Amino acid sequence: PSFAAAAAALGVELTLPGLAQSVVLTRAEGRATQMPERETLPAFAATGATLAVHLSIHLIDKLTAELIPHYGPDCPVAVVWRASWPDQRIFRATLATVKAAVPVEVERTALILVGPSLAQEGFEESRLYAGDYDRRYRPVGTHPRFPGTGS
Repeated sequence: PSFAAAAAALGVELTLPGLAQSVVLTRAEGRATQMPERETLPAFAATGATLAVHLSIHLIDKLTAELIPHYGPDCPVAVVWRASWPDQRIFRATLATVKAAVPVEVERTALILVGPSLAQEGFEESRLYAGDYDRRYRPVGTHPRFPGTGS
């Protein structure tokens, strides 16, 4: 899927402990189809999840107006055009600057990622893989993770 290809191209994790543990795949409401009230951009933004907004670059003004009240103007944004294609292009910005950062010829196949996890600095790493994390099926001190290596 394009959201995974975009995250790989950016070299970022879309979820980070204590910050955002969910990713929402959605689109902005347009002329063709209304979004159910519970699935609008503001409704999803209220959760604090990382948003992957498809097919909506032409609605960037609407998108930023709806998201800034929830994430703030300095929230990181990445627009990945033609993710995983040879001519892929990446534009990093904030909600306040994304319109100016993305050339007008970028359209349709652009994916917009929004959320604080895109900053990827100053956050703690997942405890799930920490050596001192006590797992239900492999408590600390039993059965090395990699047999024969001692770790």
